[in-house]
Amino acid sequence: MAKRKMIRIDAGARRFNFRIAGLGFRNGHVLVHRATHETFWTFPGGRAEIGETSAETLRREMLEEIGVEVTVGRMLWMVENFFHYEERNYHEIGFYYLMEIPQAFPFHESAIVHRLRDGKNDLEFKWARATVAALRALDIPPYFIAEQIERLPETPQHIVWDHGDLDRPDS
Repeated sequence: MAKRKMIRIDAGARRFNFRIAGLGFRNGHVLVHRATHETFWTFPGGRAEIGETSAETLRREMLEEIGVEVTVGRMLWMVENFFHYEERNYHEIGFYYLMEIPQAFPFHESAIVHRLRDGKNDLEFKWARATVAALRALDIPPYFIAEQIERLPETPQHIVWDHGDLDRPDS
């Protein structure tokens, strides 16, 4: 198997990342995941590989992580995301899509429905109520998504999300 060429650039304490994520809904809930050592949750997805479209990335990541083939829907947000994580300042470009998850993937209103080992991390997946209040309580960055979860955009939105005062050059 050829070594993967994920789109990520390290520059000292800074990292550029190209991440693709999906929002999959069922019974008024949205699928979320986290690494078990973290306190916050995220929407599932992963880093794009060189030569792969963003929709291909999302399908590949979901097959690897939850074992089912998802249908990628419309793009919701294109996000320039700036944040600090594990001793690094991140500049992340994120594409967030709607996705349809097959009924074969388990659903439970409150329990963890799937676990796996992904590299060095243990991941867990659960369905969270798709409401502003529920997502605020989860601590799920980027935080603007919680505010829009009950009224998703009809057309793709470009968002610049800066979570903190990071050391970046002035524009």
